[in-house]
Amino acid sequence: MKSSAQHPWSIGDVAERFDLPTNVLRHWETVGLLHPARDDAGRRRYGEDEIVRIAVIQRSKAAGMSLEQIAVLLDDSGWGRHQVLQAHIDDIDRRMEEMRRSREMTEHALRCRAHDIATCPRFRAGVDDVLARL
Repeated sequence: MKSSAQHPWSIGDVAERFDLPTNVLRHWETVGLLHPARDDAGRRRYGEDEIVRIAVIQRSKAAGMSLEQIAVLLDDSGWGRHQVLQAHIDDIDRRMEEMRRSREMTEHALRCRAHDIATCPRFRAGVDDVLARL
């Protein structure tokens, strides 16, 4: 990445580079996730630190974190960070297990010769854990 400290980016530049609407960047600023500098005319100018924060926010959102969790992650005081991150790891593990089960079920459905896939006992076994909750 080119150094943006020497050439701060405008909100439009950042939005384009990250394929985000500008209102998302403004919202993230409103909720305290971003703190872009302002030029003499009051326009937002994003330096390297803000660009990195945006990348962290995008990656964290893609992994299922809420903006509230991301705020704790990015909080430089670090209070509560461990608990939030452990809860997020636990959630990722749970979702990965769900994805693994879904993949197995889908792969079976792809190969299964049953006319009505829902009647196949092996396919139905893929949802036994869900049915057990009823």
